[in-house]
Amino acid sequence: MQGEPVSKSITARRLTAAALSAGALTAVLAAPTSAADHRDHRPKVEISRVQYDSPGRDDYSNRSLNREWVEITNNTRRSVNLDGWTLTDEDGRTYTFDHYRLDGRSTVRVHTGQGRDSRHDLYQDRRTYVWDNRSDTATLRNHRDRFVDDHSWGHHRHGGDHRHGGHR
Repeated sequence: MQGEPVSKSITARRLTAAALSAGALTAVLAAPTSAADHRDHRPKVEISRVQYDSPGRDDYSNRSLNREWVEITNNTRRSVNLDGWTLTDEDGRTYTFDHYRLDGRSTVRVHTGQGRDSRHDLYQDRRTYVWDNRSDTATLRNHRDRFVDDHSWGHHRHGGDHRHGGHR
């Protein structure tokens, strides 16, 4: 009879040790997966900044129009073909990228006014402002019209700040 409680005690300790080991192993295996998932949530191409309120007086000059812009950033090492991608405001005004490739780890600034396109600056060639100073949303879609990213400001649903969306 005396051996029986000892074997039950040993068995209980072994089971407890096995459960703790399995729990530790699960935690170790889960950590890299969740870390990898976190890295994958960073957008490959994103709207990184928006200057929706042109500094100075809104006088509709080309200089003032070009001080209103949206920056698109490629966070990957490889270039991304933006041909056919669109940048749209809430009123449906749309800029379509035409034969443009964004280099890896680089940014392009899309200005509202007129100018000569270059590797780092593109121009919508408009004569009126696009982005509403009070509230608006810039939405980036790919050539298949699939949502890529957005950036909103002044909306009560975003608490009135200039937070980056990206969750559609």
